Amino acid sequence: MEIPADPTAIFLSHGGGPLPILGDPGHVEMVDHLQALAHAIRKPRAIVVISAHWEEADIAVTAHPAPPMIYDYYGFPEESYSLDYPAPGSPGLAAVIASRLKENSIDARLDADRGFDHGLYIPLMIMFPEADIPCIQVSLHKSPDPLTHIRIGEALSGWATEGVSLSGFR
Repeated sequence: MEIPADPTAIFLSHGGGPLPILGDPGHVEMVDHLQALAHAIRKPRAIVVISAHWEEADIAVTAHPAPPMIYDYYGFPEESYSLDYPAPGSPGLAAVIASRLKENSIDARLDADRGFDHGLYIPLMIMFPEADIPCIQVSLHKSPDPLTHIRIGEALSGWATEGVSLSGFR
């Protein structure tokens, strides 16, 4: 399958928590695929990640300029709790995204305290290890209603044409 240089959206699995970063042999093929994908696409100006590890009643968007790490997994080797992905946040982009959601009648708020969970940093440590691309995370909505999430996706569509990669990591 051919991958466009500027994909509109990418959905990826990050595998078993931090195991891909720790060299787990069961994740070699996935790591190879993520690295190949990063080389196949044009480097984005920013990355917006919708993480399955964060749900809120109103959509929340990270607005921290230097997001801390959230180690939202348990029972892994000690070194997995000191992983670091120091990519910058982008409060300005976060404000634009929150505004775009509100313009589409979706309740949204900025979260200036939340850091990056492993739904963002595990795949991006593999794909863009330099951590030089501004990243933000967008929460899922707590509602299991698929139409709510379709509306959110529609409101966020079009970022690739602006040089921003919209990614869903699970």
